[in-house]
Amino acid sequence: MIERYSQLVIRWRYFIVLATLALVMLTTLGFPLRFDTDYRVFFSEENPQLLAFEDLQNTYSKNDNVLFIIAPKDGQVFTNETLAAVEWLTNEAWQIPYSSRVDSISNFQHTRAEQDDLIVEDLIENALQLSEAEILYAKQVALAEPQLINKIISPTAHVTGVNIIVQLPGIHPDKEVPEIAKFVRELADKVRANYPEIDIYLTGMVMMNNSFPEASKSDMQNLIPLMYLVILGMLWLLIRGFSGTFTTFLVITCSTVAAMGLAGLSGIALTGPSATAPTMILTLAVADSVHFLVTMRHEMNINRLDKNSAIIESLRVNFQPIFLTSLTTAIGFLSMNFGDVPPFRDLGNIVAVGVIIAFIISISFLPALMSILPSKVRPISNKVHMMERLGNFVIAKRNRLLWGMVSIIILLVSFVPRNELNDIFVKYFDHSFSFRIAADFSNDNLTGTDAISYSLNSGTAEGISNPAFLRQVEKFVDWYRQQPEVDHVNTMTDTFKRLNKNMHNDDPAYYRLPERQDLAAQYLLLYEMSLPYGLDLNNQINVDKSAIRVDVTLKTMSSNEIIALEERVQTWFKNNTPEIITHGASTSLMFARIGVRNIQSMLFGAAIALVLISLILVVALRSIKFGLISLVPNLVPTAMAFGIWGLLVGQVGLGLSVVAGLTIGIVVDDTIHYLSKYLRARREKNMDSPEAVLYAFRSVGLALWITTLALVAGFAILSMSHFAVNSDMGSMTAVTIVLALMADFLFLPPLLMKLDNND
Repeated sequence: MIERYSQLVIRWRYFIVLATLALVMLTTLGFPLRFDTDYRVFFSEENPQLLAFEDLQNTYSKNDNVLFIIAPKDGQVFTNETLAAVEWLTNEAWQIPYSSRVDSISNFQHTRAEQDDLIVEDLIENALQLSEAEILYAKQVALAEPQLINKIISPTAHVTGVNIIVQLPGIHPDKEVPEIAKFVRELADKVRANYPEIDIYLTGMVMMNNSFPEASKSDMQNLIPLMYLVILGMLWLLIRGFSGTFTTFLVITCSTVAAMGLAGLSGIALTGPSATAPTMILTLAVADSVHFLVTMRHEMNINRLDKNSAIIESLRVNFQPIFLTSLTTAIGFLSMNFGDVPPFRDLGNIVAVGVIIAFIISISFLPALMSILPSKVRPISNKVHMMERLGNFVIAKRNRLLWGMVSIIILLVSFVPRNELNDIFVKYFDHSFSFRIAADFSNDNLTGTDAISYSLNSGTAEGISNPAFLRQVEKFVDWYRQQPEVDHVNTMTDTFKRLNKNMHNDDPAYYRLPERQDLAAQYLLLYEMSLPYGLDLNNQINVDKSAIRVDVTLKTMSSNEIIALEERVQTWFKNNTPEIITHGASTSLMFARIGVRNIQSMLFGAAIALVLISLILVVALRSIKFGLISLVPNLVPTAMAFGIWGLLVGQVGLGLSVVAGLTIGIVVDDTIHYLSKYLRARREKNMDSPEAVLYAFRSVGLALWITTLALVAGFAILSMSHFAVNSDMGSMTAVTIVLALMADFLFLPPLLMKLDNND
């Protein structure tokens, strides 16, 4: 049947080539793919941390922000020139697209009493005309104000910030964030030009969001061309011949273009992880071509077949293993749909489609084009002899290799428990990103990048003015401020205390919460009526004044540290204020939890994939025994890789949470090709087990060697990504693939000779 199909491919070769190219061109209607710039894309709609955060955002004003960090080179914020820069930037920042609030030391709403009147005004106005005494007064106020210190102004007054809250319409999310980022970068350039003695850093949620598509575009622009160069260079050196290299180039290009085009047509938006799909498809699509071309050359050089006969024989020999490897690889990537991170689901689906397309092209377009193009291949006897020598070595040393590999496997797997699920979100981006540089500078000099928010509910409308409720909030805030991980706590209780002092003639003795609810309500109403447009209290209290928002800014922390802190908070609530117990919500908590949730779901998905792959191999190999034997070299490479990671690194983050599912479909490829050749020798050629092992090395060893080099090169290039999720995933996958080849060359053959000795 395969021979007849092969003859049809050769007969209709021109039609197949043209039809393939035409169909691939149709898929380009899906270009260009849009980039999703919202960090929320990392969370499924049912994610509990996302739901809690969205509820908080819907209750209060949203807090997507841009933070300008102003660092005067003389280390003095409170000078006329630097304050003038802050004042100018504060005014200009209102022009940022979608801005709804601007906060700085310049427009901080300072309150003071004049007889029976409450005066609410900007802390700094007309900065260039301020006297030294006025500047000193502003400095004293700012450094004594809990709402500003370690949030807008550093304790030593050497760095300050201008924070802009934006309300994104969400109509064109792929355009809104880049629009803001472009505007604020131009605004920062104006500050640098007008005030050369000031350094400007840009951080905040918007700048982080913008870094995701920048990371994706950088990877696609830099890594994909490099991948092409490496793969084509390797193919030229290892396979030789223009026809094979050129045809492989077209196969991987068509597979990648078609898969990405179909992704665009289906509405998939690219994110950091899913943008690596082209690199993975390029890498995986090479394997099918290599197996076909190596067998074809083997038949032409060793068995002296003509080109078309060699093509037919190569298809006959490789059709089943190429189909099985494509199917199992697709299953492995589709198992990523069990994960809790949508971008990884998109990645799995795109690559799975690309792998299937690569299979279809490899059994149709590839042999058809090779039948058209001239094939003056060079001898490969030296490389075949190298594989034969390796096979003889494995046969001669099989017992030592078997127990030696068992010992190495046990040793490496013993280090797996050293891994812990942990992540530092800001370190997803390396220092090639201005956002990362700014975030590190902010953490070291002004305020942290992690945060947790709480909505404390009084239970009744207008209840936030109840002194008993305010005392509970203050108790919670005071405890939180004593925690070593905390940089800043923003709370309305500070405002109530300041207003109480103001309304008692600024007597410091009255810097405490009002003792009567009616007074607290009056103070709050008077203060709200005095606030200018854009600086209201919607970010701190809800509509019916039944709840207060408390924002806690943390130093940069790992996910485990954030989770541990939140657990301490819940314990404190239960022991001290059970009436207002609530759970924290923030992007930091969301990302802290996502790694654990994803690896648990991915392990389940990997187990399902392993069961399916095992059943497929049992049926395809027509043997339960060989199906079970194949499990060993399919499982141990990933386990060994995590053991090495546990020994050398020990931190498993979001990028590594998908490796088990991602690699299971890849590492099985070598096993399938090796076992198919081994069983062909046993069943068709009646060879004993050692002879079959040697036959497998001779017939498929070189192809496995070449495909492994291509795969390792591809994922090693991915490890060069500036986005840590992708680079970690690439590094671990490359290591796993190397270990898979080691297992298939040094462990599987001795295992076969040990268990399959009934000659």
